[in-house]
Amino acid sequence: MKIRMTHFMVLALAMLFGADSYAVRVKDMTSIEGVRINQLIGYGLIVGLNGTGDQTAQTPFTGQSMNSLLNRLGVVVPEDAKPQLKNVAAVMVQAELPAFAKPGQQIDVVISSIGNAKSLRGGALVMTQLKGADGQVYAIAQGNLVVGGFGAQGGDGSSVTVNIPSAGRIPNGATIERVVVNPFADGKSLTLNLHNPDFTTAIRLAERINEFMGQKVAEPIDSVSVRVMSPGDPGRKVAYISELENLEFNPGEAAAKVIVNSRTGTLVIGSHVRVLPAAVSHGSLTVSISEDLQVSQPEAFSTGGSTVVVPDSNVSIEAERNPMFVFQSGVSLNELVRAVNEVGASPGDLVSILEALEKVGALRARLVII
Repeated sequence: MKIRMTHFMVLALAMLFGADSYAVRVKDMTSIEGVRINQLIGYGLIVGLNGTGDQTAQTPFTGQSMNSLLNRLGVVVPEDAKPQLKNVAAVMVQAELPAFAKPGQQIDVVISSIGNAKSLRGGALVMTQLKGADGQVYAIAQGNLVVGGFGAQGGDGSSVTVNIPSAGRIPNGATIERVVVNPFADGKSLTLNLHNPDFTTAIRLAERINEFMGQKVAEPIDSVSVRVMSPGDPGRKVAYISELENLEFNPGEAAAKVIVNSRTGTLVIGSHVRVLPAAVSHGSLTVSISEDLQVSQPEAFSTGGSTVVVPDSNVSIEAERNPMFVFQSGVSLNELVRAVNEVGASPGDLVSILEALEKVGALRARLVII
């Protein structure tokens, strides 16, 4: 693999993958099982556009939806009527319902065109039902749309577009109408799920809770979950979790890993990365070819010949003379970076070296390229 970057940044994050222990809060490492957001979706209409809506000839569902809306409002539309609704666009409405959200609270909604509308700028969403995965209505959305993009088109067909004018959002555009049933208040236990699965971290978390709350309060289930006994009364459970989530403990150390982001040119090497004995030679061969054009003309007063262009090619070869260097057994992160810097290798070359070390089995870490 060749990575060619103008700026290739090497980050040795000892704090992230370091051997030194550091305390973190329980709330920063875990989430409570059942306390989650819920996705909502709905189908609606945007009205009030400045001629940038759907072309109903190509998106007949927009006209059908508008006729259905007018019928529900008591407006009878003739069956043979074919209105050209250039100011209307069919859209999908999405929202996230937070945990413990109550009726009357408001949430943001995201609007996306599903037809061929050129822009939703200046439009307003007509009252739209937002449903959950169970088909129940949990919120009602309506309001003026905020669009971050815009487009302009000239008479000769030229156009310019900034960002995405066919999508937008309505801050606090939906009102919650139904409460999602949550098992939080049920039972006398709760489960803490780690964001990053790790057996050592799960054991340390359970031990820290037992140290603070009392023995046999917490029990690790697997590398992700820790079950914790809690009061059955909802009010006492809230206070209990407040103390629990602010506890600090030392998580397990991350596995040795090297992560390469080929898009941004970022290289992250964990401090636990080790290299077995290996010899590495770094160098490059540059071949330059330049061509000059010469003009050849016949002699004066000659009766034959013609003027021609004659190419004159020059080929040069330049080879870097970098010595080999040897990695000893158990080379650490600092020694690895220092050895590569001494021979003048770039971070892109370091990636190639790490790949080669992995191929021969000398890299004691997982190489991840994203």
